[in-house]
Amino acid sequence: MTTIVYKDGVVAYDSRCCAGDLIVDDNYDKKIVRNGVTFFMAGALSDDDNFIDVYFGNEEPEDDNTNCAIVVDEHGQAWLAAINDESGFWKRRLGGTHVYAIGSGSPFAFTAIDLGCDAAGAVKAAMLRDSKTGGKVHTFKVTKKKLKTED
Repeated sequence: MTTIVYKDGVVAYDSRCCAGDLIVDDNYDKKIVRNGVTFFMAGALSDDDNFIDVYFGNEEPEDDNTNCAIVVDEHGQAWLAAINDESGFWKRRLGGTHVYAIGSGSPFAFTAIDLGCDAAGAVKAAMLRDSKTGGKVHTFKVTKKKLKTED
């Protein structure tokens, strides 16, 4: 799976991609940009496209097995969104003092945050104990985008 952390307007995430217990790639970029929205995906890679289509309202989840969670930068605002068997698709705004971690390394990341780590430090801490979190740590700053106005 992965570890993705949101804290203080920063999204940090690892680059490990696994298939079961097999490490497939330690240099995979889990950031996907579509229609001006940036997605940071945790879950099965095969669900990514369907999830993004559901996010934009273009289709329904393909089946009950779709299970992924994401942190989204939508026009300078962070969101947590997921599809799961129990509640279907849902979306919640993250902001201010919200701190969140998703993925297989999230328990380790939350502990690191509690001990004072920033988003990148929390992902690094998860890499020490979670075998499905690894590779490189990437960071992304969620910033408010200014609307262009015509003079």
